[in-house]
Amino acid sequence: MNTNENKDLNTPNEQHFNEIVNIIAFHRSKASSAVNEQSLLSAWNVGAYVSHKLKCEGWGSKIVTQLAEYIRSQYPDIKGYSRRNIYNMVMFYEEYSSEAFTSVVNRYMTSEFVQTKTAQLLQQDDSGINLPSVSNEIVQTTSAQIPTVLMLTTLSNHFEILCRCKRPEERLFYILYANKEHLKYKELQRCIDTDTYSSLLSSKNSMSKGLLEQYPNAPVMFKDTLFLDFLGLPQKHSESKLKKGLIEHMKQFILDLGKDFIYMDQEYSLVVGSSTYKADLLFFHRGLQALVAVELKKTKFHPRDLGQLEFYLEALDRDVKRSNENPSIGIILCPEADSVVVEYAMSRSMSPTMIAEYKRILIPQERMQEQLNEFCQFFLNDNKPKQ
Repeated sequence: MNTNENKDLNTPNEQHFNEIVNIIAFHRSKASSAVNEQSLLSAWNVGAYVSHKLKCEGWGSKIVTQLAEYIRSQYPDIKGYSRRNIYNMVMFYEEYSSEAFTSVVNRYMTSEFVQTKTAQLLQQDDSGINLPSVSNEIVQTTSAQIPTVLMLTTLSNHFEILCRCKRPEERLFYILYANKEHLKYKELQRCIDTDTYSSLLSSKNSMSKGLLEQYPNAPVMFKDTLFLDFLGLPQKHSESKLKKGLIEHMKQFILDLGKDFIYMDQEYSLVVGSSTYKADLLFFHRGLQALVAVELKKTKFHPRDLGQLEFYLEALDRDVKRSNENPSIGIILCPEADSVVVEYAMSRSMSPTMIAEYKRILIPQERMQEQLNEFCQFFLNDNKPKQ
């Protein structure tokens, strides 16, 4: 291709091309959403039907196994209806139609997500094949009514949530989080493995006043506990080995941080006066439109670490941050932090900073419910229709 042809691609036509790509992406998203909706409705109604048979008509495990074998042998094109999946569909219907889950959704969500969606159960498909009839009693009561909030993620994600999370509040959180972060099945598995529910909704005493004032949504966007088990680090390790491991496994690390993080550089040079300093890791957060510097420590948090980080943030804001971006954020990632020392260090810090540990912390249930309410409000505000 010659120079003139290359130049032509940079003309205003490129804007039109991008608009066409956006149209295609929009409709592909709509198509995917429609397929997901029908998959969920099918699972809901199959689950309701089989649940009714198990409870009221004496069906047992043997009949469910026969059902799965019948579908496999007579309708080989119909996939996803193994014995295990049929029982998962029963669980999908029973757990999400339960009073316990419904009351949690009513408590935390707006009517848009609480209302139910009605599915029509056809007695005959387009090809003329007669489908098993479903009693009017089942259809008119609950089998065709599925809470709209369930449409926010995929059926495979729901099965994972239902099998591994027992409390309704925790299940609601992962439905919302999977939607917000666009989590695929394996990514959701990782988030449940690392207890994102507890980590993200924990009390954020590790955040500075400056961070909370400049970024009010920070408590439901930043984790204070990260799991670095994928690095295989020994108990005693150097900061350089920690940094090298994170860079080599950046995809997993960003999944733990949150998908809005974009990795920019390691040992990012900051020239101040005649000296050069280096920030361990530098990210950009798309949602907050802000640079995020992560300082790695192999030892317990010390207050002097905060002074070093604040100095880096000042240099980033003065010399690197663009005019349309928000104040830079700093995170100290360490293996341990004394909560009292952290509280003292953070109480007067007006820089947007926080301390994150890579170990598990147990959190009081009452605080979890309060933080879940904050996360739901954040989700609802973030998903308001654009004016």
